[in-house]
Amino acid sequence: MLSCSGSGGGSSSSSSSGAPNILYVIMDDVGIDQMESFGYGGDTPPSMPNITAIARKGVRFRNTWSMPECSNGRASFFAGRYPFRTNIYQAIGGNDLANSQLTPYDVTVPKLLKNANYESAMFGKFHLAGPDNNQAGYNTPAQLGWDYFYGWIGGLPGSLDSTAGGIAASGTYKCGFVPSSVATSGACYYANSSCKAMSQTSLAQDAAGLQCLDSGGIFVPNQSCGTPPANLNFNEQNAYYVSPLLIIENGQEAVQVPLTDSRARGYRTRIEADAAIKWINGKKDSAKPWMATVSFSSAHTPWQQPPKKLIPVGNVAGADLLDCTNSNDGRVIQNQMTEGLDSEFGRIMIETGLATRGADGSLVYDPKASNTVIVIVGDNGTLGNAVKLPFNAQEAKGTAYQTGVWDPLIVAGPMVAAPDREVDHMVNMVDLFQFFGELAGLDAHALVPRTIDSVGLLPYLTKPDQSSLRTINFTQGGYNIQANGGRNAPCVFSASSCSQVPISKSVCQDNGGVWWGSGYTDPTVIPNSGVGYTSCYAVNQAKYIAGGNSMTAPAPNAQVKINPEKSTAIRNTKYKLIQNYTQTFAPGTTAPNSLVSYELYEINQAAPVPKLDDPSLAISIPYAGEALAAYNDLYAKLQSLLISEPYCPGDGNNDGVVNAEDLSNWQKIYSIATSSNIWSSVYNFMVSGVWNGITSTTDEQTIKQNLGNTCPKTYSIY
Repeated sequence: MLSCSGSGGGSSSSSSSGAPNILYVIMDDVGIDQMESFGYGGDTPPSMPNITAIARKGVRFRNTWSMPECSNGRASFFAGRYPFRTNIYQAIGGNDLANSQLTPYDVTVPKLLKNANYESAMFGKFHLAGPDNNQAGYNTPAQLGWDYFYGWIGGLPGSLDSTAGGIAASGTYKCGFVPSSVATSGACYYANSSCKAMSQTSLAQDAAGLQCLDSGGIFVPNQSCGTPPANLNFNEQNAYYVSPLLIIENGQEAVQVPLTDSRARGYRTRIEADAAIKWINGKKDSAKPWMATVSFSSAHTPWQQPPKKLIPVGNVAGADLLDCTNSNDGRVIQNQMTEGLDSEFGRIMIETGLATRGADGSLVYDPKASNTVIVIVGDNGTLGNAVKLPFNAQEAKGTAYQTGVWDPLIVAGPMVAAPDREVDHMVNMVDLFQFFGELAGLDAHALVPRTIDSVGLLPYLTKPDQSSLRTINFTQGGYNIQANGGRNAPCVFSASSCSQVPISKSVCQDNGGVWWGSGYTDPTVIPNSGVGYTSCYAVNQAKYIAGGNSMTAPAPNAQVKINPEKSTAIRNTKYKLIQNYTQTFAPGTTAPNSLVSYELYEINQAAPVPKLDDPSLAISIPYAGEALAAYNDLYAKLQSLLISEPYCPGDGNNDGVVNAEDLSNWQKIYSIATSSNIWSSVYNFMVSGVWNGITSTTDEQTIKQNLGNTCPKTYSIY
């Protein structure tokens, strides 16, 4: 095994095997455009001194792609496989079947590392599988290999509670707490009926209402403690401060912590850090190496102010008066949330003994002082409203354009030669899967019984002159699999564009959109007896009819731009080819027009102004010379890659053959539910192009009809 031994102490001491410990930090919706340490960040970069300190003692990978959204980005690095292999094309929602979740048969990073005797834990956002449409329910983290989990399985914070715990009418408090403009003092009640007086005595303090919320209470402004008011509601989620926590320990059944429990109340980023610190410090005498994944929820929407003590002093004045529903204020709050993430990351480093504080308060990190590797990533690109110039806010998270998939990757540790350097070679987040294996001395390709898309990263750390290990890079987003061909309902942004990326009405609204699906409530939605609309195509069709059968009707019946429903990209060192699939509306049609388009760009990683794939800069057709050669090469490789994982009916465990093991697996799943309520699973097979979401005897017949079949060989292109 690779030995990265050093003279560390405390929780970071070396395991007896010599394999390094791994601290893996995931930032949510923090693309490279936010990162001043990579040469970007625009005019108002978030202050991230602690992460910058690690970057200066490690390697900054400046040309790293992830996938366009949360779940497919996370599945890529935890399973080492592109979306068309896992069927996870976008954020997993409550309607997505087990066919679009990581499965019990996937080899995840913690399962891989068990070959080297690692213990693995995750803190924070999961969003890889379950609880909906999955036979493991809330136990999917354990099923996928984690020994310990402390966080949120669905991943997304709940919506802002504008009633602030039931004390006001809906819509009153835009950020989920009573601001200082309403009250600087009051009574803070807790779920156990206790009460504490809260007050704000200086601008350096949080508003009394936020102090109370952060401590787990509900704030009643301008009152003294007494009999708790009858309208207090301790069972309502409130974005980053009240969340339904889940705990799994040592393979035991998942414990769902109710919202009335103090453990589920408090600032989410701090809860994530506290849990990680406790677990890591508990491993200081362990003979086993460990991997701790701190999967921060920040800075995902809904945007909500962190406690002031987590953000730079110069940014605290007036913070509690910002409006969380205003996009301009939201950009400020998003910065503060990223800064709060950085503060809590720094605390993890200090309180686990992986770093110290200098006399000026700065983080002092010596990568050779412990046998621990630090890896920091973003899971996908930045949400459009928060994108920093010169990156394109219109082509951000949810798309395969650079702003949607270009992410920071920082690696530091005792094996890094010539630290404080940059690597401009192409890297993909799937490569982290192999890298974690490399750290443990494992050959991931040899140990995983299916095609993985990873190439190595370790050579870039140990050899500063290492040439590129990739000739192409790849990213992909689209629709997850839902029963009977279902899709997420449409969400319209700024009355001008429509997307089916948001997984629910609340997520649509939390991101500033108008929900046009079932249960719509916004007055701008063209009413259809409450049924709602199933697609962006249907939105434009309704607008066309309401506008007097006009494609050019003025607002509110103007046609909206339909965002690509599938977005895929491939690149080499100079050129990038994007394939977009969109369904559009045309008069006189009863079904969408399916359009596949290609765009070719010349791109680079120059700082602070990179050459980006802004649609206005697409290379004009017809291509010629070098551009034509690049297009032909990238197009051929893209098509080859997309057909490299042929569907194999009956092979539910994806081991390459349909055999008695598949029948046995099907039977186990089928036997745990009645015939009217069979779990969604990977043993529900596609019939006539769709999955019905029920594991039934029809699926058993599919297995029997294909028994003995060997699946077509899959392959990858690097």
